[in-house]
Amino acid sequence: MRVAMIGTGYVGLVSGACFADFGHVVTCIDKDASKIERLERGEIPIFEPGLEDLVARNVREGRLSFTLDGAQAIKDADAVFIAVGTPTRRGDGHADLSYVYAAAEEIAGLIEGFTVVVTKSTVPVGTGDEVEAIIRKARPDAQFAVVSNPEFLREGAAIEDFKRPDRVVVGAEDERAQAVMRELYRPLFLNETPIIFTGRRTSELIKYAANAFLAVKITFINEMADLCEQVGADVQQVAKGIGLDKRIGAKFLNAGPGYGGSCFPKDTLALVKTAQTYNAPTRIVETTIEINDARKRAMAAKVAKAMQLEDLTGKTIGVLGLTFKPNTDDMRDAPSLDIIPALQALGAKIQAFDPEGRHEAEKLLKDVTFKTGAYDAAEGADALVIITEWDQFRALDLDRLKLLMRAPLVVDLRNIYKPGEMERHGITYASIGRP
Repeated sequence: MRVAMIGTGYVGLVSGACFADFGHVVTCIDKDASKIERLERGEIPIFEPGLEDLVARNVREGRLSFTLDGAQAIKDADAVFIAVGTPTRRGDGHADLSYVYAAAEEIAGLIEGFTVVVTKSTVPVGTGDEVEAIIRKARPDAQFAVVSNPEFLREGAAIEDFKRPDRVVVGAEDERAQAVMRELYRPLFLNETPIIFTGRRTSELIKYAANAFLAVKITFINEMADLCEQVGADVQQVAKGIGLDKRIGAKFLNAGPGYGGSCFPKDTLALVKTAQTYNAPTRIVETTIEINDARKRAMAAKVAKAMQLEDLTGKTIGVLGLTFKPNTDDMRDAPSLDIIPALQALGAKIQAFDPEGRHEAEKLLKDVTFKTGAYDAAEGADALVIITEWDQFRALDLDRLKLLMRAPLVVDLRNIYKPGEMERHGITYASIGRP
């Protein structure tokens, strides 16, 4: 099948490359000339393991291409995907749908024959109705169907998630559109992947509900971690004890400094705003957002407490990890963006290292000395704070670390070390939710 993918951001690029790898002919379209030029040179503008090789192979085999002018690709397409950004709208917290609607207007003037228009972007309930209305108004004669097909890609594991997903959700009432979507995802049908066909509005809501539920789960275990610290319990054992219950499950029960990233913060907020609009408030999600925002800011106080100080003036703190999670260069709503300024407000000087996030972090963090490695970030530090659990931080030479630091104190906000191990190496250690 022929696919046009509007948007070459994280979702569009990964989805386009994976559809091409399924055997479809995919054209990825973007208005950012520099991005298209980089892609045509074989440069990937985001860090995602395996994506560079996947793109290169499908470009080489003629199934994947990139263009600024998508007119011909849209005319020829069996399916046109809208995979543009839906950031939080300034001022009111709703999702900004201007890019989605602009894409719909562009599509309207170009489609020929029966075309399936697929919203891959994360959009509030009812967006598909508006996309359909935009196209219908411009082209009353057009044969098309608008479908919702939300993505469930984890950064750092996106290719695996696309090719071996837990499920695929398709919101489509039109039988012809369902047939097109079945053909697009035919390799997954053969692998017996659950593919759920729903109404369009139901599909749109599934995406938000899934992310909100996971955000609630993270926030719940973080609150349990706070309680564990007060009563002398171990949150990791608590998480294991409840996670073995199949009704609960073990995933997303890792205590930490709070969630961030490209999805949970904006999607929970958009769900809250949608619910308020329909006079069906989501109190649990509202509270989750408040708790998570406060938690990220509170991590600086946790570091100061571990240092037994209130004023950090003259102190140097090394930071390991800046991105919101490992295996990505994504800094969107990363906990580091709250924790580091809060530490600086207490007077601390910050020296930091992240394996992939420096380029983006330099745009967002001020007065930070960026280092080239973990040991460089630790050298001369009065405390070392682990914010992101990159694998390379899990097996540091603790004896070397102790010698490099001015004061051997590690504050582990991801619980990647065992307290006893730190104690054996003579390092003072503070973690989340453990005695």
